[in-house]
Order: sequence, then structure tokens, then C-alpha cells
Amino acid sequence: MRIRVAILTVSDRCSRGEAVDTSGPALAARAADQLGAELVASRCVPDEMEQIADALRQLAAMAPPPDLVLTTGGTGLAPRDVTPEATLAVLDRQHAGLMELIRARCGVSTPRAYLSRGIAGAIGRTLVLNLPGSERGAVESLDALADVLPHALGVLSGTAPDHPRTPTRAVKDTM
Repeated sequence: MRIRVAILTVSDRCSRGEAVDTSGPALAARAADQLGAELVASRCVPDEMEQIADALRQLAAMAPPPDLVLTTGGTGLAPRDVTPEATLAVLDRQHAGLMELIRARCGVSTPRAYLSRGIAGAIGRTLVLNLPGSERGAVESLDALADVLPHALGVLSGTAPDHPRTPTRAVKDTM
């Protein structure tokens, strides 16, 4: 399965042309390298809940929809950091475990990883991940999931092959 990825940069300064987005292009490059992903869309919006939510809805409604939407920015503690709230407003289902894995893996070398309020979840069959706004934080967060994302996306899209389950311990017949 070729992974289709869209990237949404959330930044007041980038959306006004006052700063250059480095996180979005870095995520696109890393997704291509690590996941063999194809960038199908990228956008930049200001830190405004409705604009973030609208952009997420539009990206997930593309035909065909992306398998993965990576947001970068707006996940911290600043008053204008509203990406998680905007994302939560449009998700069909939340998946906290993916963000827990990012924080656990990145937190070993960067304790500030635990300051990110990013969330993960699905809009239809599109997985959305909120990543930090710094280039380093965004790329390291994506790296932290590189080993599980292909399977997660396959399960979400219905294309993952069934895996036989093996018992983790012997079960005795007590009858």
C-alpha cells in the first residue's frame, strides 16, 4: 500500500508570510523516506480553531482521501495553541495510544516532549496526528511511530493482512 499523506502547518506567522515553514517540508521528506509516502496536499493555516477544523475536514474529504494527515504546530501550552481542540472537534474516533508512544519514545532524550498536547485519531479512514511545530520535534515524533504506522494505516484502511494470534501462555484443560 502506498501511503498518501497530507500536511497541515498551523502557524500564525507562516500563514501571514512572516516566517518560512520548515516543519511541513521536513515532515514530507521524512514521510517519504521512512514510510515511502506520497505527499498529496499541504496547507498552512493560522492558529484559529475553525480554520484548523475546516482544513482537516477538507483534507479528509479529498478524493481519494489521504491515509494520513500530519499537523505541525499549535500543540503546546500557549493560549493560541488550539490544534488539539480543533482536531478533537472533527475526529470520529480518538487514538490516544499513538501519542503516548511518541511521548514515551521522544521523552527519553527530550523531556519537553511531554509538554505536547497533540492528539491522534481518525476521520473516516484517515488517521490524523498532531505533531509539534518545531522541525526537530515534528520529525522526531514521526520517527517515533515509523515502525507502527504502516500497520495502523493498513488496519484503518482495511488492507492489513490478518495476523494469526498465538497464545502468550499455555491454557490447561481443567475439565
